[in-house]
Order: sequence, then structure tokens, then C-alpha cells
Amino acid sequence: MAEFKSDFLRTLQERGFIHQISDEAGLDDLFAKETVTAYIGFDPTAPSLHAGSLIQIMMLHWMQATGHRAVSLMGGGTGMVGDPSFKEESRQLMTVDTIESNIASIKRVFSNYLTYGEGPKDALMINNAEWLRSLNYLEFLRDVGRHFSVNRMLSFDSVKTRLDREQSLSFLEFNYMILQAYDFVELAKRYDCRLQMGGSDQWGNIVNGIDLGHRMGTKQLFALTSPLLTTSSGAKMGKSASGAVWLNADMLSAYDFWQYWRNTEDADVSRFLKLYTTLPMDEVARLSALGGSEINEVKKILATEVTAILHGREAAEQAAETARKTFEEGGLSDNLPSVDVPASELNSGIGLLSLIVRAGLAGSNGEARRHVQGGAVRINDQAVSDERRLIGNDELTADGVIKLSLGKKKHILIRPEA
Repeated sequence: MAEFKSDFLRTLQERGFIHQISDEAGLDDLFAKETVTAYIGFDPTAPSLHAGSLIQIMMLHWMQATGHRAVSLMGGGTGMVGDPSFKEESRQLMTVDTIESNIASIKRVFSNYLTYGEGPKDALMINNAEWLRSLNYLEFLRDVGRHFSVNRMLSFDSVKTRLDREQSLSFLEFNYMILQAYDFVELAKRYDCRLQMGGSDQWGNIVNGIDLGHRMGTKQLFALTSPLLTTSSGAKMGKSASGAVWLNADMLSAYDFWQYWRNTEDADVSRFLKLYTTLPMDEVARLSALGGSEINEVKKILATEVTAILHGREAAEQAAETARKTFEEGGLSDNLPSVDVPASELNSGIGLLSLIVRAGLAGSNGEARRHVQGGAVRINDQAVSDERRLIGNDELTADGVIKLSLGKKKHILIRPEA
């Protein structure tokens, strides 16, 4: 790959963000000469994005940090269709109310990574519902649809994989790539947006936008994609054993988010320091060179730095201290996740299996039973082997709580509720 002269592309290259660029020299020249506007689209399929989206959000962060204008495009229009790229089946269709509610919830995260405002280098948050929901279908077909070849659309991997598996692709979903291409053209016309970024699975959709822009008279447009990330063991980024690693604090606590990064596999530490923190590269190199037992200290730094950007430095350090007290001192910390249980139930005693499920440490009594039989469950740091045991007031510690643990890393405080 070329040696870049622009700060933005050089930063992305040395930190491992670049998978493909449509015209390396042309884009590098553009970034070196002027303030560039670039966007990434986010479809509101849930009330929160998860850690799998962080690589894209960090690309927008570095856009702004190197003096350019970043656009986070909310898919209020495309969200009504759903991106079929590499999906095995159609997404559930969402109502407009659900989409708007999800967008309002998702927006809260972005201001931790970007500064929004009206200035020339301030980030913009735009909703493609502005132009997509009011489209006249016949005019759109004549003005935009005529530029698309169905033969070419069928050749894209995102569509081919679905058809090769003989899973139906609805006409609604087939339109998604046309709408995404049209977004690029609208953003180019309205905001002089020259670059669309995304994961490598979006390459075909982005190139469609470049081609449509060329046919509809925009300036030269560009594509840049990031690698689709998995962990060294092949797990998808943003997914953990207990579910999605959500970015919104009301869906995943700062402590649980910190723990996800603390549990990074050794082989991924250096890569994740580059991608997910803003630590200078010489500091990343120093930390990456550490091995042996020191790598656990590096993982704590990684977890604290990633958490500090999203949840704030204070919450990140509190999470680190909670973990230290819990794991290194075997102590009890008020900052551990907790579940309230009516005091009346503790008076009469709650079945251990039921309590494990209520605490979110298992999805069913059967799963909870397997944990107990496997010796993974502890009450107040004491192993429990009787799956029929009742948990009640006798287990309350001097702090007035019960510490329920699964393995070495999952701890929940059970608090009596009046």
C-alpha cells in the first residue's frame, strides 16, 4: 500500500483501518489539499449500536481529529428496508416509531467520539429520511433507477451469497443498494460529501454510489472500507458469550463493557490498542512489546482507554478499581452489577437456580443447573454444589448484599428490596 502524505490516510493506515480504497492517489491528494467531508451510514436496527460498530465510529473520530468533517448518517429511510448484505434472511421490518426511537437512543453515543456543531470542521448527524421518505416512486425510477444494471447488481457478492444459498431476496431488499447509492449522491449535492466509508462488506454498495454520482453529475466520489474484524479465535467483534456488547450504558454497564475488553485474547491486544484507543503510536508500540504476565496489565490499560472514550474517564477507572477489588483482593465492591430482589422472597428463600436466571447468569434453569453441577457457581465466594439450595437472609453479608458469582469473572450483587 502507498505511503500517504495526508494525515488522515496516514493515521488510518498505521492504525490498521484500511482494507480497500477506490483511488488511493486521488483520495490522498484530496485530503492533503482541502477539508474533506466523509460519511458512514448506521441503520437503526436496535436501540443501541454494539462494539462491532466501533471501528467505523473511530474512523469518523480520526476524520475530525485530522481536521476534516465527519458525517454520521442515520438510516431513518433505509432502516425501513433493511440492508440484505450477506444476511441469510430478511430483517424484521420496523415501524417508523421504532426507527425514530432507535435513532434517538443511538445518537447518545456519538457525542463521546465526535464534536457536533455548525462550524466547517464540526461533525454532522443527518437522517436519510429527509430525502428518502418523500421520494416519488415513478420519478425515482426514471431519474435514478435507469442508471442501475440488474445484471451488475446480481454479480455483487452481498447478493450472490444469498441467491447461491437459494434463500429468497425480496424486491424490497434488492432496492437497498439503490437507496444507499442515492444517499451518497444526495450527500454529495447537499454537503459536498466526497467519501463514503464502511466495513468491507459494504464495498459493492459504496462503489454503486460512486458510479451513480458519476452518471448524475457529482464531483469524483471515493470509497474506503475497513477490514471486517473477528477476534483471533474467530469470534465476531461485538459479541460475547452473554450477548451483544452494547454501547449504550442503559443496555450494558461501564463495568461489563470494561470486562469485555479486559478479556481480549493475547494475540489481539496490539491490534485493538491501535483501532480502539487514541493512545499515541509510540505508546502503543511500547505496550505491544510487553509479554508474559505484563500482558494482563496491558489488557487493563486497553479496557480502561476504550471505556474512557465511551463512558468517561471516571467511570472507566471506577470499573478498573471494581475489577481490582473483586479479582485481586477477593473483596466486595458496590460498583458491581446488581439485581434487586423483594425482601419478602429472601425471607422465605429463593431457589438457587431461579436466582441464577434472575441475575442474568443463565438463560434457563437447565443452563443454571449445568453451571452448578460444573462447580462454577459461588455464593459469597463459597462454592455451591446443591442445586436445590434455597438462598435467603442467612446469606446476606455485613454489607446487606449477597454476592453471586459464575466462574471467575461474572459477579452480581443481590440486593434486598423493601
